Amino acid sequence: MTHRELDAIGVSDPVLRAAYAECRRLNARHGRTYFLATRLLPLDRRSAVHALYGFARRADDIVDENAAATAEERAAALDVLEDEWRRALRGQAVTDPTVIAAAHTRERLGIPARHFDDFLASMRSDLFVREYATYADLRAYMHGSAAVIGLQMVPVLGTVVPREQAEPYAAALGVAFQLTNFLRDVGEDLDRGRVYLPADLLAASGVDGELLRWSRRTGCHDRRITDALRAAAALTREVYRKAEPGIALLEPGSAPCVRTAFVLYRDILAVIEKEGYPVVHRRAVVGVRRRVSIALPGLTRAWAARAGWRTPAPSGGVSPGARGGRARTLLGRYQSTNVRERT
Repeated sequence: MTHRELDAIGVSDPVLRAAYAECRRLNARHGRTYFLATRLLPLDRRSAVHALYGFARRADDIVDENAAATAEERAAALDVLEDEWRRALRGQAVTDPTVIAAAHTRERLGIPARHFDDFLASMRSDLFVREYATYADLRAYMHGSAAVIGLQMVPVLGTVVPREQAEPYAAALGVAFQLTNFLRDVGEDLDRGRVYLPADLLAASGVDGELLRWSRRTGCHDRRITDALRAAAALTREVYRKAEPGIALLEPGSAPCVRTAFVLYRDILAVIEKEGYPVVHRRAVVGVRRRVSIALPGLTRAWAARAGWRTPAPSGGVSPGARGGRARTLLGRYQSTNVRERT
C-alpha cells in the first residue's frame, strides 16, 4: 500500500520514497493502534502521519530504548538527530530517513517549525528530569511531548473552520493520549527511573515515588496507590471531554480516523478501571477483537464521508457492499497478524 500513498502526494524520488516507507514501518510496528486509525484516512493523508510518527519515534527511542547508554551518551545521540533536523530545514542533505520524511512533510503542509523545536526540547528534558512536582509542571513538559503532536496533525487532517479554532482541541487530544500512556505505563516508567504522575496528585492520596517503587519491586498492592491511580484516570477523562468537540471541526474524510483513535485510547482507561488499576505491576491491554470492533465502523464512516465530498465512482465502480467486504478483509488481516500485540 506504501506506493499508492506516495503516488497520491506525487512523491517519485526513490530516496524520499524509501524514507517514507521506513516511517510507515515504524508506525506499523510500534504504534499499532495509531496505525490502525491512520488506515481510515484518505490515501493522500497517511504518509504525513507516518512521517510525523517516525520522527517522534526515532527521538523517543534515543531517549528510552538504549538502557545501557548513559544520559550523556543519549544526549549526544539526540544532538545528532537535532543537527540532522536543522540541516534538513536549511535544505541540506541528511541521511536519517525519519528526518528526510518529516522535513518534507513539514514543508509540504506548512507545519510550523516551532512545534518540532518544542518536541525536541521535551525529549531532551526526559534525559535528566525524573519526576514532576505539580500537574502544571507536567503540563509544561507535555506541551512539547504531546500537545505539539496534536498541533502538527491539524494541517494533515484538515479542518472545516479556521485552523486556529481547531488547534486547542487538537493540543488537548495529544495531552489526553499521553496522560493515558503515562497511566498505562506506570510500571515500565518506574523501571526507567521515572514517575510521570505529578507528585501533588499522588500526595493527595498519601503516595510518593518511594511507595510506587516499593509496590513495583515487591508486587504488593496498596489502597492508596489505587486511589491515586483512580484520580489520575479521572483527570485524564476530563481532558478527553475537553478535546472531543474538536473532532467535529475536522474535514469529513479525517474525522472518522480521529474518532476511532479517540475511542481506542479512551478504552485503555476503561480496561485499567475494570481490572482494578494494575498498572504498577503490568500493562492493561485493549484486546484486538475490541480494536477491530471499533475500527470497522470507523472505516465504514470514512468511506461514506469520502463518497460525500468526492466525485462519486462512475458506473461499474466499487459498490458499498464491496467496500464493506474490503473493510472486513483489511481488519481481518490486522487481527490475524497482531493477536499478541499491545495497544
